[in-house]
Amino acid sequence: MKKTILLSTMFLGSLVFAQKGGDRDAHGCIGSAGYTYSQIKKDCVRTFEQKIKLTEVAPKESYTSIAAVIFSKDMKKAEVFVKDAGAESLILTRAGGKAKAWKKDGYVLVPYKKNGYQLKKDNIVIYQ
Repeated sequence: MKKTILLSTMFLGSLVFAQKGGDRDAHGCIGSAGYTYSQIKKDCVRTFEQKIKLTEVAPKESYTSIAAVIFSKDMKKAEVFVKDAGAESLILTRAGGKAKAWKKDGYVLVPYKKNGYQLKKDNIVIYQ
């Protein structure tokens, strides 16, 4: 009888843990499934599935990292997911109506070539 109660308790405990999602962040995004929270979309996204992806120009590690960019509908804000920012994304803001650059804290996102973008940090291109 004790074994049955113990096993039932363990089973119910694991169900509760699974339902709460032990891998979910504060926004409910499941990191192990590749999801992170987008401040612009107000939803969980997979950065590697986004349309705009930039490649690291001079990787410090043996692998090249990717940055993803999500624009607000009005194009006034650009959310950038880079490894330098840690778990949070960067929200860059476009200054003025005709400005073609989004900026914040030394980061600048500018159009590059026909359909691309460059991300600069302290005036050095780090992703394109």
